[in-house]
Amino acid sequence: MTIHDLDATGLLCPLPVLKLRKRLTALENGDVMRLRADDPAAIVDVPHFCAEAGHALIETSDEGAAQVYHVRKGG
Repeated sequence: MTIHDLDATGLLCPLPVLKLRKRLTALENGDVMRLRADDPAAIVDVPHFCAEAGHALIETSDEGAAQVYHVRKGG
């Protein structure tokens, strides 16, 4: 398993999820993307995207004013 980083701070809905979706397509199943976002809508958008696209949201935490999401690519 490889962990990749995506910094989407400063971006507003729907850009954090769109960038996450694009970056996940290049990863192997089981790889993890660490997404950092400060858009308030990401709290709803990221879990919804993961559920709809078949990815696993394995951890959510706060890092200052931003939220950090660990998403495992599903198959």
